[in-house]
Amino acid sequence: MATTLCLFILLFVQLAFAQRQDDDLMSFVTLPEIRALKFEITHHDRDRASPGYWFVAPYGMIDPEAPTRQYLQYQVGPYIYDQDGVLIWAGSPMFGNRNTFDFKAVNNLDGRQYLSLIAQRTFNDDIPGGGIILNQHYEVESQIFKLENTWEFNVHEFKVLDGGQSALACVYQSKVLDLADVGRPGDQRLFLTGGFAELDLATGAPLFQWDSADHLGIHETDRFHTWDEPMGEWGYDSVHMNAVDKNAYGDYIISMRFTDTIYMISGVDGRVMWRLGGRESNFVQDFVFSKQHDVKFVKSNGTHHVISFLNNAADEITTDETVSSAMLVLLDTTAYPMTATLIARLPRPDGQLSRLRGNVQILPNDNVFVGWSEQGYQSEFSPEGHVLMTARFSSDRFSTYRAYKYEFKGRPRTPPDLVASVYGTNDEDLTTIFHVSWNGATDVARWYFYGQGYDGGAPVLVGNVTKTDFETMYVGHGFLDWVSVAAIDHDGNVMGTSAVHRTKTPDDWKAAGYAGSFNGPSPINPSTTYSVGKDQDSHSQSGMASGDTQEVLAALSQAYEVVRGLGSLLILILFLSSIIGIALGAYWVLRRRRQVQSYRHVPSEESFPMEEARLQTNSED
Repeated sequence: MATTLCLFILLFVQLAFAQRQDDDLMSFVTLPEIRALKFEITHHDRDRASPGYWFVAPYGMIDPEAPTRQYLQYQVGPYIYDQDGVLIWAGSPMFGNRNTFDFKAVNNLDGRQYLSLIAQRTFNDDIPGGGIILNQHYEVESQIFKLENTWEFNVHEFKVLDGGQSALACVYQSKVLDLADVGRPGDQRLFLTGGFAELDLATGAPLFQWDSADHLGIHETDRFHTWDEPMGEWGYDSVHMNAVDKNAYGDYIISMRFTDTIYMISGVDGRVMWRLGGRESNFVQDFVFSKQHDVKFVKSNGTHHVISFLNNAADEITTDETVSSAMLVLLDTTAYPMTATLIARLPRPDGQLSRLRGNVQILPNDNVFVGWSEQGYQSEFSPEGHVLMTARFSSDRFSTYRAYKYEFKGRPRTPPDLVASVYGTNDEDLTTIFHVSWNGATDVARWYFYGQGYDGGAPVLVGNVTKTDFETMYVGHGFLDWVSVAAIDHDGNVMGTSAVHRTKTPDDWKAAGYAGSFNGPSPINPSTTYSVGKDQDSHSQSGMASGDTQEVLAALSQAYEVVRGLGSLLILILFLSSIIGIALGAYWVLRRRRQVQSYRHVPSEESFPMEEARLQTNSED
C-alpha cells in the first residue's frame, strides 16, 4: 500500500510538471479537449445574491481568428458557470472555437427553457454567422442569418421577443452618403450606417427595418471628420449602433455609441420620437452619460419609461468621466419639456473604465448584474446599490462582450463522460481511479459508481460521492473493469447513466511498477469482492470513508497543489521526502482496513501541455 501511495504521489508530480504555466485555465481528465477559463471571485454578501448561473462567452479577439492563430484547445465560445466559478457547460466544442456573443438564457418562448447566442462567422466565411436558439438539451432549435447587403450578422444584439416569433438584431450596412449635412454638398463618402431589424425566427425575413442613414444627420456623430480616412473597406463607422429593445406598445429603443445618444423609434413609421443625450437631446436631465451600451426597457407604459444601460463614459480615444457605471433612468415624455431622472448610478466597483462593450441586467429580485466586459469582469449589486459580488477571469487574455445571470436547467442528451484507470504494484494493492463529468447537466447531486465482473455482467454498486465540481474523482478498491456511473439528483432519482467503459491499463505493467505476472493482473468480480445488501448500502452512504483515509487523500491533494508551484528539482526532492513520511505513516492505518471504502476526492484542475489535441464532441466515446 505504501508503494501505491508513492505511485499516486509520483503521478501527481508528473502531471504538475508536465503542464504549461497556464493556471488560469481548467483542464479535465474526462474532457481533455476543453480548457475552460477560471474565475477570481469575491463574495461580499453571498446571502443576498440572486440565484442563478453565469452566462459568458470569452474570446481572445473580436474578429474571427485565422485557424493557425486559434489558441487550442477549446476555450472561446459559450460557457455557463455557477456562482463559485464551477464550470457547468462548455459550449466551445459545439461551435468549433468560434467567437460567440450575447449568450444568455431565454425564458419567454413557450414556457420551456432555451438559450440564445450569436455565433460569429468563421475567418474564411465558410461558416456564416447567425443568431441561434438552443433548447435545454443544447440542441439547435432555430437559426437565422444575416440580411442581404450586410457585412455579417452583427455581434452586438440578438434578443428573442416574447412569444418566440421574432428577434431583434443590429444591422450594419455600407452606404455612400452626401456630406451636405456637415456643409460639404456634393462631397460623397462611404459610411458604415447603423440600424436594426426585427426578424421572423421561422424564416429569417425582416418584419421591420430601420437605418440611421434615413433618419439621422451626420452632424450628430463625434466620430467623423472630413480629414479622416475611412475605417476599412466598409466606410466610416459614424454612429456605431450597439443595442435595441422593444416595448409592449411596439416602439423601439436603440443606442448609438458614437453619437452618445439613446433614441426612441416609432414602430409605425420609423421616425425618431425623441433623443436622450448627445447634441440634440429632447430631455432636461440631471445626469450625463457617453459611449453607452446595452440600453433596455425595465418598464414602459408608452409615456413613462424606466430604462437601464451601461454608461461607459469613455472609448478607445476619449475619456469623459473617471469611472464607468450602470444606470437606471426614469423618462417622463408627458412633461414639457420632457424629463430624465436618474434612479440609480452603480459605479464599477474597482473604480476603472470599461472603454469597450458591457451590459446591465435587472434580476428577478431587483438585484443588478453588470458585465464590464474586459477580462470578464462582472459584479452584482443589491437594489440599494451595495456590491454583493465581483468576479473576473483569472486570465487577462480573454474578455466577454456581455455577461448575464439566469436560473437554468440543462439536460444534455449525451451521457456522462467517464474515464477509469488502474494503478498498483501487486494484486492486493490495485486501485481503480474514476473521473466523471457531465457537460451541461445542472442538477447532479451525487455520482454512483458501478463495476461488472465481465462484459454484459450485472452492474454492482462499488460506491458513491457527492458532486462538488465539474469533474469528480472516486477511488475504488481493486482492479475494476467494465465500469459505469449514474448521475443522481437531489431527490434520489437517476438522471442519466454513462456507457460501460473498459478501465485503462498501463501499456507495460512491469514498467509501471507492477510486481505480479508479466501480463498484468486480472480484473476482480465486484459481485464477490464488494459486499451487497446491508454492507453495500453502508458503503454507499456519504462520508463513510475513515477520517484517517480522508486525511491521507487530503494530504495528497495538498501535495499536488504545492508541487505545481515548485520551481526546482531540489525543492521537489525535499518535498517528496516529507511526503514519503506521510505515506509510510498512512500505510499502517490503511493496511488494517480491508473492508471496501467509499473515497471522496475533489482534484485540483491540473493543467496539461497546450498541444493541439484532436478536436471532438462530447458524443464521441
